[in-house]
Amino acid sequence: MLQGKHILLGVTGSIAAYKAAVLCRLLKAAGAEVKVVMTATAKQFITPLTMATLSKNPILVEFFNPENGEWNSHISLGEWADCYLIAPATANTIAKMATGVADNLLLTTYLSARCTTIVAPAMDCDMFAHITTQTNLKTLQSHGVIIADSPAGELASGLVGKGRMAEPEQIVELVAQCLSSEKKKSLLAKHFVVTAGATIEAIDPVRYITNHSTGKMGYAIAAELATRGAKVTLVTGRTTLPTPQGVDRVDVLSAEQMYNAAVEAFTTADGAIMCAAVADYTPATVAQQKIKKSDDDMSIPLVRTKDIAAALGKIKGERLLVGFALESDEGQQSAQSKLQRKNLDFIVLNSLTDKGAGFGVDTNKVTFIDHNGSTALPLMSKVEVAAKIVDKIEEHYALSPDC
Repeated sequence: MLQGKHILLGVTGSIAAYKAAVLCRLLKAAGAEVKVVMTATAKQFITPLTMATLSKNPILVEFFNPENGEWNSHISLGEWADCYLIAPATANTIAKMATGVADNLLLTTYLSARCTTIVAPAMDCDMFAHITTQTNLKTLQSHGVIIADSPAGELASGLVGKGRMAEPEQIVELVAQCLSSEKKKSLLAKHFVVTAGATIEAIDPVRYITNHSTGKMGYAIAAELATRGAKVTLVTGRTTLPTPQGVDRVDVLSAEQMYNAAVEAFTTADGAIMCAAVADYTPATVAQQKIKKSDDDMSIPLVRTKDIAAALGKIKGERLLVGFALESDEGQQSAQSKLQRKNLDFIVLNSLTDKGAGFGVDTNKVTFIDHNGSTALPLMSKVEVAAKIVDKIEEHYALSPDC
């Protein structure tokens, strides 16, 4: 996703500085080269050694190395970077950026940089809401700086409100979108449905059956499609992930709700990517009141849910249909069977036995299987896997110009 890109990561003195370590790791995993500039205060929250280890580059704090007098040129840093990402950015740093104060290396580099600048604010909710901070953010935006959305949530102070630094995964996605703005909008006239996340099958008003899917893979695919110009309808089970920029989101809970929403959205779509972890079975009846505990064992009769991919396969015609298969054994055979039975154009297979793949992680190891054979990919970030999937979708349309 960011292969060969130069990202200059600025870290300021916020409690959210610990997230900079995760952010640096994700940027590296996406293929970027990362250099880190820290303020002196930032060193009190996260050590330069940590950031140097993750970035594989020396950390820059002062204008020169006091031991040998070597100059750290803010001009050279600004010329080197494809993107200057300041995360976390405190209210103090934001104010200085907005008014042109240049009293540390991070700020002088900002004033010298000619590249895209992205700021991820991090502060207490009252500081964030203050008219001065909001005015400073608007000033930066008017100068072309991109502001990463600051979500609401619990803050270090114990208060709840806006001011949290955006999550590292969301920031990496934003960086990729900004740096790919020059990318050809190859899917501009296309509309895709993407299903993502886990479904929830109610047992009673309190209990339910679900799985461990976080939705990360499906959300990454939706984001990549939108980046390449497609209209995207994301039908999603319950998740904590933010909606990707430029994506229309439809929230559902049960397999039945996902089936209805996906079929409806598919009526006007050019294709669908079935990435959700949909329950295969659901309770035959749902108790209207909480089931009381007793001394006896309890069994719950289950009935088969509707197969969304198979249903779309029956009506797809010449439209594109991509499936997913998560297997623990006999993966190739199972995926090949699904490809034929559900009338898929290709299927993305991943295995629970592969380290770093599956639910709840930021990486995946997949194999593409189509009617011409299979292609195995190495372990990579889910964002990178999403880009490979969309590359294959583009290939489909290149080979099928009338679709």
